[in-house]
Amino acid sequence: PQGTAGELLLRALEDLSELDFKKFRDALAHGTLQGRCCIPWGRLEKADWMDTKNLMLDFYGGEAALDVAIAVFERIQLRNAAALLRESREKDYRRNYKKAIRQAYSRIKDQNARVGDNVSLNARYSKLVIVNKHRDEEQREHEIMAMGRRHAEIMKEQASSSIAVGDLFKPGPDGWTPKVVVLLGAAGVGKTMTARKIMLDWASDKVFAEFDYVFYIHCREGNLLTSQASVADLITQCCPSSSPPLTEMLGQPERLLFVIDGFDELRFSFDRPQSELCSQAWEKRPVEITLSSLFRRRLLPESSLLVTTRPAALQKLGKCLECERYAEILGFSEAERKEYFHRFFENAEQAAAAFQFVRGNETLFTMCLVPIVCWIVCTVMKQQLSRTGGLTQSPKTTTGIYILYLSALLRSLSGQLKRGMPGVLRRLCCLAADGIWKQKVLFEEKEVQGYALDQREALPLLLNEHLFQKDISCVSTYSFIHLSFQEFFAALFYLLEDEGEAWEPPASPTRDVKELLDSYDNSRNYFMLTVRFLFGLLNKERRRELEEEMGCKIAPRITQELLAWLQNSQKTALALLTQETAVIRELEVCHCLYELQDEHFVAAALDPFTGVYLRGLNLNRFDQMVLSFSVKNFPKLESLDLGHCSFLSRTRNRMHLFFVFREKQQEEGQQSPIHLLCQALEKSGCKLKMLRLWRCCLTEVSCGALAAVLPASPSLMELHLGDNELGDGGVRRLSEGLRDPACRLQVLR
Repeated sequence: PQGTAGELLLRALEDLSELDFKKFRDALAHGTLQGRCCIPWGRLEKADWMDTKNLMLDFYGGEAALDVAIAVFERIQLRNAAALLRESREKDYRRNYKKAIRQAYSRIKDQNARVGDNVSLNARYSKLVIVNKHRDEEQREHEIMAMGRRHAEIMKEQASSSIAVGDLFKPGPDGWTPKVVVLLGAAGVGKTMTARKIMLDWASDKVFAEFDYVFYIHCREGNLLTSQASVADLITQCCPSSSPPLTEMLGQPERLLFVIDGFDELRFSFDRPQSELCSQAWEKRPVEITLSSLFRRRLLPESSLLVTTRPAALQKLGKCLECERYAEILGFSEAERKEYFHRFFENAEQAAAAFQFVRGNETLFTMCLVPIVCWIVCTVMKQQLSRTGGLTQSPKTTTGIYILYLSALLRSLSGQLKRGMPGVLRRLCCLAADGIWKQKVLFEEKEVQGYALDQREALPLLLNEHLFQKDISCVSTYSFIHLSFQEFFAALFYLLEDEGEAWEPPASPTRDVKELLDSYDNSRNYFMLTVRFLFGLLNKERRRELEEEMGCKIAPRITQELLAWLQNSQKTALALLTQETAVIRELEVCHCLYELQDEHFVAAALDPFTGVYLRGLNLNRFDQMVLSFSVKNFPKLESLDLGHCSFLSRTRNRMHLFFVFREKQQEEGQQSPIHLLCQALEKSGCKLKMLRLWRCCLTEVSCGALAAVLPASPSLMELHLGDNELGDGGVRRLSEGLRDPACRLQVLR
């Protein structure tokens, strides 16, 4: 700003002796001033310091006035004054640069932000687990395949040896300080957020005090730079002022850090011969050559680089960069996921309710290691909690959240790449299904190439690359970010239309879904999530979302096969022979039907059944919602037997807690752990005859909800509540329901 330039100029002039000040004015009137016009002597002859400063600002403008002053000082042999002004100007510029960076990076916009919507980066940012050690093949497989509690333990273990962002350029155990650090991370795992946080923290004097300047270059924007540019031009583009003190900056390259964000998004070729590279900071060349020269240390070799990239660009990066320290963002540990929820919601009660709910959905909770999934889940839940009915109304299924995650990843693609995505996704689905059948999560490079999945820009969004040592060489393998994401694509494999693509896959699994379902019946756990996603993808709304997002046609051709399989899977051999009515014996059936969210299909699927028989399950909040959804749409439900089932979620301190987000008007009965189940029974309209809740850890608080069920279910003849701690108060509440004329109960145990 002119005011700051004027202050610096005035201070420099005030330090001159009377003779030097006269020489200065004379040179200003008669000298050659870097091609700029002189100020007439008549106006300078009787000018004091203040007048001279004002004349220079009027004639040249703020920054140019400082340039002229430095040139004049050197011309009249006042080199010390020139150096002092240069130094003061650079310090002042650095202070203003940091202030501008703090303003530019302190707020972030969510993907769904409306005009004017933004949030504080510091308020939203949660620490990520960053490791700087290579893991072997077996460790990677465990990370990709682990779910729920086991996955949380692995992340906790990794977090214990996590490296802090501020230590990325610190000396290693051998005392050697790296100049080039590569920060790896899958799509959506928080690389850009981390890069922006580094900028904000540096400008707030929290990290990297060893650097005078940190410049942020986003590679997606780098692709748009088609003209020629020197590294000095790139620095100028990073600076808020149009005339940064480039000479001073470039004079100490060891004090510069370049943050290169999203290397994998660069569409340049880096196979340039050394002779084409440049080594002069002021030399204008095509941007790809300037960046290549920076990466290959021909330009400013003393400066430091922090490069973020998706793992699938490792080979391309290796061609142009000697990585001196490698670190990988793994995502959120369990503690950080919880912290993220609390930062997002700001309301502690809502945050706790949402976190407890997600904690109960093992698949979703595991994928919340990815910050973008955390953001999607929190965004959806915040909208649900603001509606009456809270989390139980218009729920987003696991399938729905995964579709939103895929949409968020594909959003960054250009129009041209998006047009080619249907083919890429179909081939990716083939690879995923092949892996599921072979129980494989790591794919060799030749397998990926066999599916015509080359290293185009779209691929790093969906596959990660890992480098492993094998004998005396290094090999590349690929994986989906997590097994559950692979299972999502495997399910899609059975639903996608071919659309006449001229591509022959290698020996991939058959599209006969019966084979998958038969194998699931035999192996149980291995295909469980794939089958759940199959049901979720049959939902009309989910199919429409996917077709719009991916440009693929999805056919619900397997609906009848899934329906027949689900009905037969619950019938014992004897029941099939005698054609007697059967009962649901697995909660997984309810999970599949919940993913579908189609009440007509659910009613048709449950039509042959007359009961539910579940034993000894610990039903968390999500399980209860899933079970209640089936009960509500169960046309011929006569018996509901949940003996030995617990309706309480266990917290870390071993106390039993059940948390429901409570609005002020909410009735006391809604705090009951069986509230959802009782509500479903009231609304179902079924002819329930027997309800068995024997030894279910129920207390007095559950009796109000049960009392409401009794008059609402006139067909109910038997109620089993043995071995619960209902207390006198509970019995009194239950009696109110029993006295209702609509209650026809005959047996109470």
